Amino acid sequence: MKTDIEIAREIELKPIQDIAQNLGIDNANVEPYGHHIAKIGLGSLRPEKIAKSNLILVTAITPNKAGVGKTTVSIGLALGLNQIGKRAIVALREPSLGPCFGQKGGAAGGGYAQVLPMENINLHFTGDFHAITSAHNMITALLDNYIYQNRDNCVGLSEVLWKRVLDVNDRSLRNIVSGLGNSTDGIPRQTGFDITPASEIMAILCLAKDLEDLRLRIENILLGYTKEGEPFTVKDLGVAGAVTVLLKDAIKPNLVQTTEHTPAFVHGGPFANIAHGCNSMLATKMAMSYGEYAITEAGFGADLGAEKFFDIKCRVGGLQPKLTVLVATLSALKLHGGLDEKRIKDPDKEGVLRGLANLDRHVHNLRNFGQRVVVCFNRFASDIDSEIELVRRHCEDELGVGFAVNNAFAEGGKGAAELAQLVVDTIENKPSMPLKFAYESDETIEQKVEKIAHKIYSAGSVTYSSKAAKALAKIRELHLGHLPVCIAKTQFSFSTDAKEYGDVRGFEMKVTDLVINRGAGMIVVVMGDIMRMPGLPKAPQAVNIDIVDGHIEGLS
Repeated sequence: MKTDIEIAREIELKPIQDIAQNLGIDNANVEPYGHHIAKIGLGSLRPEKIAKSNLILVTAITPNKAGVGKTTVSIGLALGLNQIGKRAIVALREPSLGPCFGQKGGAAGGGYAQVLPMENINLHFTGDFHAITSAHNMITALLDNYIYQNRDNCVGLSEVLWKRVLDVNDRSLRNIVSGLGNSTDGIPRQTGFDITPASEIMAILCLAKDLEDLRLRIENILLGYTKEGEPFTVKDLGVAGAVTVLLKDAIKPNLVQTTEHTPAFVHGGPFANIAHGCNSMLATKMAMSYGEYAITEAGFGADLGAEKFFDIKCRVGGLQPKLTVLVATLSALKLHGGLDEKRIKDPDKEGVLRGLANLDRHVHNLRNFGQRVVVCFNRFASDIDSEIELVRRHCEDELGVGFAVNNAFAEGGKGAAELAQLVVDTIENKPSMPLKFAYESDETIEQKVEKIAHKIYSAGSVTYSSKAAKALAKIRELHLGHLPVCIAKTQFSFSTDAKEYGDVRGFEMKVTDLVINRGAGMIVVVMGDIMRMPGLPKAPQAVNIDIVDGHIEGLS
């Protein structure tokens, strides 16, 4: 089969104005970025249509390192729905340059289920990530200047919480000392970098409902504490307006198209293992404004991405998803069935059967959120029909959930028609329930963490480091216990140990830190040794990416 980038190049794209016009978006709200990408003005939102749209979440079982293909399934489902005569739009996150040049090589779907132009989407796109990086680091520069200018008086800060960000994987920047050199070069302090998808600005952009809300959230960002122990925010620094100016275009969702010219909104990109893992609220509501069906995804497994989608995004935005698609692959099931990572593509029925316990946990959790669930098997070329049938029988006969095979990677919308019909039939014929949250807003942070740990992860206990205990005390002091929690932990296990695969239970979940994201409106709960600035693998994808005869090679 051809590579992703070869397939992408062969698609004759439609002018983006035509895609927008076919949706019914007024031309005055379409801001083209070249021929095939556009920013869509917020005046295009249709609240009366949003309430009637069928919102579908795509999530997954606990993934292996290669992932399970949620983006391909999300795009494929949109293609499949349009194939059977439904009006469907997909809303996705933007890829980060860090993973693109690190381990992934791209994140725009695959095969005949891609969002296009994939080279632009995977690289600089419309500059949203650069705007977020600039806005974040502008705050840091202004904060450092404030500290420097007030170094000799009593209005300085006793503690600084705000770091810098960069959209690369660079372990050497995790912990640094800034301000070295002459006395005019700043005040030396220990600090560090996070990756841009972990920036609170990213979370804010993805949860803001409009430009005014964006500014209010920026004002509320907690930067540190004064010498009197009082919180010091961006509002105190007096620069919220300047920061908002840098994001005035980035807040507008990006419209592109799929390999079959289905409209797609690609906007925002927080990671799900260190942030809340969903595309922007505005992109989701834009898709709901113009689609009978709106498909969106949440990062990594359902324990991370789906939980945050429900407990944070749906809570903030008043969303009521109609159904959740749970993606599974034979490779991931075999990994959770005890096979060595080098053997997960080999035939092994017993390994598949053992790995189903991981799938069962996710189905159980999703049902506890009140969700109708269908399982999508994302097919790879090496998969064996008899092993796929094992999974089908288990889902349909033992779990009582719908099951469909997704072949969109190889066949486009035609290969996802079975999944699309299953989704429509389930929504139309199975009883629905209101969304149930894992915890209530008026519970304490400790109670929220306990409920997620026990309900979602089946942990035996939750413990707090001394650093985390101090952070909890500060949260209580600032009366921020009402905020939702955002778990930051490994994506490869229900536990905090990345190598504890399968249906692991009864373990200790150690909270190592809590980060107050007051602007975004959440408390990030750091568990285990998860890092907010990834490193590069031994053989990064960057070695495979090049430009040959004017064409980019190596993206996938």
